[in-house]
Amino acid sequence: MTRYTDTPPPIGLTYKESGVDIDAGDALVKRIAPLAKATARIGADAALGGFGGLFDLKALGMRDPILVSGTDGVGTKLEIALAAGLHDGIGQDLVAMCVNDVLAQGAEPLFFLDYFACGKLDLEIASAVIGGIARACKEAGCALIGGETAEMPGMYSDKKYDLAGFTVGAVERDCVLPTLEDMRVGDVLVGLPSSGPHSNGYSLIRKVVALSGLTWDAPSPFSAAQTLGQALLTPTSLYPRVALPIIRAKLVKGLAHITGGGLTDNIPRMLPKHLVPILDDAAWALPPVFQWLQETGGIASTEMARTFNCGIGLVACVAPELVSPLIEAWITQGHEPVVMGEVRAR
Repeated sequence: MTRYTDTPPPIGLTYKESGVDIDAGDALVKRIAPLAKATARIGADAALGGFGGLFDLKALGMRDPILVSGTDGVGTKLEIALAAGLHDGIGQDLVAMCVNDVLAQGAEPLFFLDYFACGKLDLEIASAVIGGIARACKEAGCALIGGETAEMPGMYSDKKYDLAGFTVGAVERDCVLPTLEDMRVGDVLVGLPSSGPHSNGYSLIRKVVALSGLTWDAPSPFSAAQTLGQALLTPTSLYPRVALPIIRAKLVKGLAHITGGGLTDNIPRMLPKHLVPILDDAAWALPPVFQWLQETGGIASTEMARTFNCGIGLVACVAPELVSPLIEAWITQGHEPVVMGEVRAR
């Protein structure tokens, strides 16, 4: 039997009242859709809104393709972006950390997906971050074909967010790097400059900044006309446009993307076990940002080399007779390669 009273029924809870705003998510998709569309390339039209991103591998016209995947984040560099309120460049960091990794296997990055998680969706912040992702994808030649935005109150505070990315590339079977069987004692190591610390070592960087007593909006002690936050948020270099031509021309035997573990841990990853890299640390000057970090933190040189890229973001293993063509190709593209060492027997 139904009991009737004068008391109105309770108002039901909504998802929005629990902290998740579906309308805001829809608004973000509408805002970033034109940015994603601008990244369209052969094989992808970069349309958003489906349950999955589509890519037509046949459209590449490759003979015998191998797919190469990579995933990464940007680590505690996010803490600086949040503290400084600067979000435009962190999207490039995310893309670069992924596409540069698949590039080291010889692969052309084809498409990218991102994961943006936050406590409360801020349209301006999310648009700035994902806009940076889209611009970086366009620069790297890969399509932004999808992603996920997750609003998770209770997991993150209102202004906090986290990022992860995923990319897939393709390479012809006979161009896969490294070509371990071809590497010899006497092969030369040639480096491309980094734009700064990229997205590695930021837990140590934040410790150094705390020790210095400087705030993120203080003038940078190593980069004129920038605040400390702006200087330390310099986006990670994107290497596909500079590296893909020399990969296709078979000028290199291997590539190492210098990420976590620095120079000492990453260069050996492209070499066979019986060979080791020998670096000449006088071959290039330590950039000012790394000089400041080392001096302010009292960091040993061995710790610097194992934590940071120390000014070199990508290292190629090259046969001696191909060093000149490689350097000439990179200089023609406006870069300043460094002959930084050689390969020797272990």
